[in-house]
Amino acid sequence: MAGEPMQIAEVAARTELSLRTIRQYEDNGLVVPSAASPGGFPLYTDADVSRLMVVRRMKPLGFTLDETRELLTAVDLLAADRAGTETELEPDERATLVARVQGYERAAAERVAELRAQLSRAEEFAESLRHTRLTATPA
Repeated sequence: MAGEPMQIAEVAARTELSLRTIRQYEDNGLVVPSAASPGGFPLYTDADVSRLMVVRRMKPLGFTLDETRELLTAVDLLAADRAGTETELEPDERATLVARVQGYERAAAERVAELRAQLSRAEEFAESLRHTRLTATPA
């Protein structure tokens, strides 16, 4: 049922991450389970799963754990920004965080473009091998 806290095995299935990887991300402070079962086992919410998906999506783009943490921190601070509360950001701090997120957006777009170029070259190579195999004559 959506919205119900999940155990790590269900989170692993939903995110296609191993239990070990999820625990590593916990140890690195990238995700913290939002609740615990009566027996003390960690429980995760949909928000925790969404956070893990951000981490999972950044990894193949070559972002480090420190970069991932920096982005998540910026996003968390911006999401918590509420006028008139203790979480309200100063205008300069908000601008710095927005610029940081935009920098990661640009970096991600550049890395995606690089991966597309690599994939295109790999597909061309595979096609050339297929063509070579089809046109080769037995000796």
